[in-house]
Parts: sequence; C-alpha cells; structure tokens
Amino acid sequence: MTRKIDPNNITNIIVMGKSGAGKQPRIDVLVNEFGLEQLSTGDIFRRYIGDFDAMAFDGDLDQFWKDGWFIPDEEIKKKLDVHDSDDSIILGLKAKYFVERGMFVPDRITNELFASAFRKKNYRNQVLDGYPRTKNQAEFLLDLVKNNESKIDLLMLVDTNDDLIIKRTVKRRICPKCGKVYHLDYNPPNGKYCKKCGNEVIQRSDDTEEKIRSRLKEFRNKSLPALDFLQSNGIPIAKVPGHLDEFTSENVRKSVMEEIEKYY
Repeated sequence: MTRKIDPNNITNIIVMGKSGAGKQPRIDVLVNEFGLEQLSTGDIFRRYIGDFDAMAFDGDLDQFWKDGWFIPDEEIKKKLDVHDSDDSIILGLKAKYFVERGMFVPDRITNELFASAFRKKNYRNQVLDGYPRTKNQAEFLLDLVKNNESKIDLLMLVDTNDDLIIKRTVKRRICPKCGKVYHLDYNPPNGKYCKKCGNEVIQRSDDTEEKIRSRLKEFRNKSLPALDFLQSNGIPIAKVPGHLDEFTSENVRKSVMEEIEKYY
C-alpha cells in the first residue's frame, strides 16, 4: 500500500522519457493524485499559434525576419496593428514562422513560449511535459524557477527500451482536435473516435520505424544532457517503468506512486 502524500508539498514535477515511452499514463497519475496541471509544450505551441491564426493574417511572415532574426517586437506589433500586452500573438507568429517551414524551433523561442505559459500558471502546480528537452532549456528553467521563488521537486523518468517503443508506437493514435493520445492495445479510443471529444483519431505521419529511431537518437543526443544537468544541480530522478507485464490503470498508478513516495 502506498503512503498518502500531501499535494501541498508538491510544487512542480518534470516528466521525461523517450518518445513513445509511455509518459502520458504516468502524467495522468500525477494529475489525478495530486491535482496538478499538465503543461505540455505541444499544447503551448498550439495555443499561441492559434492566437496568431485567430487574426487571419494572410501576409508573408518573411517581412518580420531580417538579418538572421526577427525584427523588434514593437515593429512587429505596428505591422500587425495589435496591442497585445502579454505578447501571445507575437510569440505565436514566431513559433509559426519555424513550424510552417518544417524547421526546428530554436531554444530561444521555445524558452519564451514556455516562460509565458508558465507565468500564467504562477510557476506552480504543474507537470512539465516536453520541457526541458535540451541542456539550454534546462538551464533556462532552473533560472526561471529560482527568479520566481518556485522550484522543481523532482524529475520523473519513464524508462522503456527502444525495441518496445518501436513495437508499440506504430499502434499509437492521437486526436487532432484535443490532443488526447491513445494506443490500440493498451488504451484504445472508442472505435475510431476520441473518448474525450468524439473526433476521429489518426495515426501521426511520423510514427514510422525510421522516424521513431530518429527521435530516439535525438533523445540520447539532446535530452540526456538536459537530464544529467538537472541531476547535477540537485534535482532528484525518480525512475518509473514504461513497460508493465500487465498494463492496467491501477498497476500504472502503483508503479508511479511507489517511486514518488520516496521523495515526499
């Protein structure tokens, strides 16, 4: 039997793991058990790009780019004729500039987007999903929480070997409307439809073996240095298994809680 943990003792938890490791079911445990919110970089990008898209701007985004970077924010606002006090539209434009070109969004922009979203949550009560992904982002995060009198309690690493990830990721499905993630064997949708919003789920175009192996390589090259940096700066690592012999909601809950209770 797991020990009862006081949610008031929890500030923020990072969840990391290879793509397809099974992070979402473990995040769900943290959200349900402790009343935390999931702050996902995927959701952040969609939200801010959506703020920009709501303007229905049909001009060329290249006009906001000069000499290897964006023109000053005040110039962008004048061109768009916006008076956005929290800069969500400007950040959405910058994210879209890279995303629509199929380019990697640089840490500088990702950090700005994350900081803006994290600030709106008062830097507390969050499960950080998909951030930090690089050592640069990890450094930025620790400075951010320190400067805002918050903290990171621990990093939960969902540990799964590569072969298992490849085998099960090809059966992953996602709702394009609300972002809910399913698996045809372990957490199936309602037929072809999302249990949350009823939209038809899809298979992501990058859930092929070749692209999965590329993401696994990226995790080793970029995310492991971030993990090592966080650990070297005093953030405890709680390792939970991403594969269970019998995958049930209760077994997932127990495996997470048995590890988490060691740190509270």
